[in-house]
Order: sequence, then C-alpha cells, then structure tokens
Amino acid sequence: MSSIIGHRRGTGLSTGRTRRADTTGSARRAGTAGVAALTLLVSACSSSDDGAASSPSAGAAAAGAGSAGSGAVGSGPAGSGSAGSGAAGGGSTGSGAAGSGAAGAAGGSAMPDCKVGADGALQYYTDKAAWKPDLESMNATSQDNCGLSVAVTGYSDPTQYNAFIMQGFQTDQKPTLFTWHTGDQLKSLVDKGLVAETTDIWKAATTAGYVPDGLIDNYTYGGKQYCVPLNIAYWVMYYNKKSFADAGVTPPKTWDEFTKVTAALRAKGQTPLHQMNVIFSFAWFQALLMGGDPAAYAGLETGKTKYTDAPVQNAMKQWYQMEQNKDFIDAGVQTDPQTLLKTGKVAMAYFGTFFTGQLTSVGMKSDSDYGVFALPNVAGGKQQMALETGPLCVGAGSANEKAALAYSSWWMGVPAQTAWSDKRGDISFNPQVPVKDPALAGLLKDLPQWQIHKRWLEATPTPIYNVADPAFGEFVSKPTADSMPMLQKIQAAADQYWNSQG
Repeated sequence: MSSIIGHRRGTGLSTGRTRRADTTGSARRAGTAGVAALTLLVSACSSSDDGAASSPSAGAAAAGAGSAGSGAVGSGPAGSGSAGSGAAGGGSTGSGAAGSGAAGAAGGSAMPDCKVGADGALQYYTDKAAWKPDLESMNATSQDNCGLSVAVTGYSDPTQYNAFIMQGFQTDQKPTLFTWHTGDQLKSLVDKGLVAETTDIWKAATTAGYVPDGLIDNYTYGGKQYCVPLNIAYWVMYYNKKSFADAGVTPPKTWDEFTKVTAALRAKGQTPLHQMNVIFSFAWFQALLMGGDPAAYAGLETGKTKYTDAPVQNAMKQWYQMEQNKDFIDAGVQTDPQTLLKTGKVAMAYFGTFFTGQLTSVGMKSDSDYGVFALPNVAGGKQQMALETGPLCVGAGSANEKAALAYSSWWMGVPAQTAWSDKRGDISFNPQVPVKDPALAGLLKDLPQWQIHKRWLEATPTPIYNVADPAFGEFVSKPTADSMPMLQKIQAAADQYWNSQG
C-alpha cells in the first residue's frame, strides 16, 4: 500500500481510477487477482521516490518489480505484492547468528557486534527501483560500522520481480537480501522455509527499545520472527491549516469534537474529507471499526469477528452517515489528494505518513501550511493507530546469509536508522531516531500512548480481501443505508477461507 505508498521528493499520488484486483501501495496479490493494476498499486502506497527506475539486464531471470516511477505515491508499502509461486528453497534459517548485527558504532546501540565477514558486497534486490541510490548511499555508514556493503538491483515491474525472487529460490543463487511484503505474502515464504529467521535480532532490538509496540506482530509466525522492517507508516489525519483557521476550528481530541469540526467546515462551504474508491477504499472502514471497537477490528484478522457482527455493522452505519452529511469529496475526482489538500478542495485527508512527502512535492510546508493529528476514536479510550510496514528479508540458505543477517540487525539500530531517516526524510520505525519534520515530530510524542494495529490491508487474508476491496470501492462510489448484503458477501468469502484453514 502499500505498495503503497511515496515518502518524498516529488512523487505524486497516482489516482488512476482503474479498479485493481490488488491493492495499495502494495502491489498486492497479483497471482489471484490479476496483475493489470499492480503497477498503479506499487506506485500508490507507501514508499517510493521519483526518478528513473533502474532496469535489470535482460539476463536477470525475470525482470523485477518495484515501485517507482515518478508520479506515484510510492512503492511497495507494507503488505503489497504477490508472493508468487515456487518450490521451497533449501538451506536453513540459520547460517549464523540471527542477532549478530547491529548498530554498533555511533549512538550507543545495544545490538550485537555486526562485524561479520562477507564475500564481497551483499546482493540486495528491491521492488523499489528508485530507492537504489539511497540504499547504496548507506554503504558508507555500514562499512564504517560493520565492514559490510550492499550492491542493489532495483526492479520496476512488480509481477516480474515476484517471479524473479521466487525463481531464485529454486536455484543455487537464492536472493541474499530482498524487499518483500507483509501479510499473506510474507507468510507464504515463511511456510515454505524460504526466509531466514530473525528472532534473535528482534529480541535484541526490543530490549534496546528500537521498535514500537505492535510492529513485531507483522513479522511473527508460529511464535518466531522473520525479516526486519524496511520502513513504516502510521495512518493519521493531515489537515490544511488555512481551511481550519477560516472555519475557526482546531485539531480535535475526541470524536464529538471531530464531528463538530466537519460541521463547521461544511458551514463554510468546505468539503471536510478526502476519500478514494480505488487503492485506499478500505481506509474509512479501517478507521471507523478500529476506533469504534478495537477488539472487533483485530478479530477480523483471525476470523473471531464476522463481517456481519454488530460492531462492523455499526462502523458501516457511521460511514454511511458521514456520506449523507456530505463529509467526503466525490470519490471519483481525478485530482491528486495532495493537490486537493493544498488548494483547500478538501480540508483533511486520512493517509499513511508517507503522505508527508507528497505534500512536500507540491510545495506545502509542514506545521505551516498543513498539520497532522491522530484521528480520534469513535468510542474514546486509548488512541488506536493503524501501522503499515514493508520488510527486508534474508533468503534461507543464500550466499552470505550470516553477513546478511548481521546487516539486517545493523539496519534496526540507531546509526543505520538515523542515516536512513536523514537521507529519505522519512519517519524511522526506531523510536530513538529523532523526527525532523515538525508536524510529525509533534504527533509522535504521543506514540507510547497508542495501541498499534496492522493496517486492514495486511491483516486481511487474500481471498477475503479480493471480495472486500471491490465491495468497499462500490460503497464509496454508491453509498447505501443497507450494507448487510455487502457484508454477507464478504463474510461468505471469510467463512470459506477460515473453514479451509482447519
């Protein structure tokens, strides 16, 4: 969401309105839903840059994937992409200590020593082609801290990238370091024994305070961890400061205050909120259910909650009422959301924090032209927050596996994340790394008080997602007071999926 999903430097959020069977920032689930729209998705969620995408040579098995290209919000957001098919690769997870790597040098990190010998530069494959220069710019820091460097191959076609990675596992040239997608895509690799275990790395990082609560859930299967976070985005509310000032309102702290803000904006002839009927059509379902009944929201991931249960119905009723109130812009509007927010066509936009880069790309200044706040919970209580994340993985049985795990451990530490955050201008997943963006820095002061959830996209099994996503898109385009037929259709897919799990 996302693949979703460009943190910075001039990439515009693509709003091409093709219905894709896959979603957001996540070039997600190509195998089951078709691949035609994956390029849009990869560019639409959370992390890509502009600039020419580098293409691998024709001889590189299957050309690869990634995001990027200019004009897209970003590449591979958390939870995107298709796991593809492929035979389980050989090799064990553990050639070497998973936790051997870490931040070392600067910043007083508590991670283990990362100075593990490697046979040359570590091969690093990514579906975020435009990130290649930034990733390789990290070599100066990793060489200084660990004596390790990477040689990055960036790909610009998502389905070919997925095929390239999966085919590599069937050879003796298994991918050493590679970016992937959380959710079902990562689970598929874990189930096939294709990725190295990183439990020791996570233990060390957690002890050192390098990861926020809840992030580990995206990387845990059968009580063990696999891969490490490449990036994260929190889903928050961006607002146009002039629009708020003109309406005489300030960022709300409660849901009641939020509804008063939207009413005041409407009274001034202002459209309060942005929404989309593609890519992020699930966003308000996520926000309203998570903020209305966090336990019910979490239960959707395991099948404990049914889509026909009362809390879900209540969220849909709330969504419909907001539609009736004219809180949202026409979902079919073609203009990029960053432009809509800049021009005041909408006063607020609910997005992942990758959206900061999109606003910068159109000349908006943080904490001057726009601000950020956590969307208040419908039901009050502890602040609920959706998080998306994209993984960096090590191939089990790959060349230099031990050194790649050391690099992964180093990546989670303060020196690596400080250098990366400075280079990209992004939020780091490491809470000890300062946030330089003033609006986001103010927002993240409250991070310890948040209850973190997976974004709906990553929390939803593929067969359920493939039914629910277009249903939400249809609801956004044509809101209906009776959402039960839609919810029953989604639940039928959920029943079929959960029954198949035994």
